[in-house]
Amino acid sequence: MSFADVDAYLATLAPYQRPGCETLRQTIRAIRPDAVECISYNAPAYRIDGKVVAGFAAFKAHIAYLPHSGSVLPQLADALQGYVYTPGSLHVPYDAPLPAGLLTQLLAVRVAELPTKGKSRAAKAGA
Repeated sequence: MSFADVDAYLATLAPYQRPGCETLRQTIRAIRPDAVECISYNAPAYRIDGKVVAGFAAFKAHIAYLPHSGSVLPQLADALQGYVYTPGSLHVPYDAPLPAGLLTQLLAVRVAELPTKGKSRAAKAGA
């Protein structure tokens, strides 16, 4: 199944999956209101300067937070203690959303990887 937008994706989720995904969506949008919401790899994602910097996908037992970079999660290994993750996917329980502070760090590390366009990436990332 292909999705036209994030609302269409969320509409297909089971009732136990939707609240956690909505919370993650709202938190990303609050932290990075400049991010453009889209679908990437058939899942919700967020672009900054045309580059995907974050996304998520619903699975049976968890939400996968996707930094769209294999280097973000290893850089934050100390902050991710207690979470299950691979280099490209952080597994978040449906009943325990990512804290906004941790999500801010995840986004800042990913945005810092992007090529700069005039302004300092660190300044834009809120670092």
